[in-house]
Amino acid sequence: MQRNAVRWGLLAVFADGPKYGYQLKSEFDAHTSGSWALNVGQVYTTLDRLARDGYVAPVGSNADGRQVFAITDQGREALTSWFVTPVTDTDRPRSELAIKLAMAAVAPGVDVAAVVQVQRAESMRQMRDYTDLRRQADESDDVAWLLLVDHLIFTLESEVRWLDHVEATVLRRARPRRAPSRTPAPADQHRTEVEVGCQ
Repeated sequence: MQRNAVRWGLLAVFADGPKYGYQLKSEFDAHTSGSWALNVGQVYTTLDRLARDGYVAPVGSNADGRQVFAITDQGREALTSWFVTPVTDTDRPRSELAIKLAMAAVAPGVDVAAVVQVQRAESMRQMRDYTDLRRQADESDDVAWLLLVDHLIFTLESEVRWLDHVEATVLRRARPRRAPSRTPAPADQHRTEVEVGCQ
């Protein structure tokens, strides 16, 4: 997951009240169903940056002695701005799969169709797993989790369609092209008939 997504995602967890570091991780993981699980070090590093930028501030310690942070007014303004700002292409992570297949298409000796087939099988497996998970979901489940699972399913559906396109494109280009057969133009044909008639 991109660092920016982690930053804003963790800031959003503060929206309903103060939190300490490990609580942030637990709530973030719960909202994303562990699909984008964070390690504790990443959470604390991001928390330090949020505090440095004035988006959160320490508000004391809890009964266990853990330092608790709360979102600031500046943080709420930044979070509101993030929610209403569209994600652009430059904000999206580079796709390892897209890079892999682009390189495979031009690398000598690589069977692109085999690469596509292996990836398609894995993408289909993941899509089945997420679809089963979604079917078992209950309306009382966390809406953030439901939306995330839907996103994963739609993304995988799109990925499988793109893999089909990649395979078709590569196979089409790999087919040897036949040289066009030379058929005499009408003028040439007339000239030939005239020449034969004059002999």
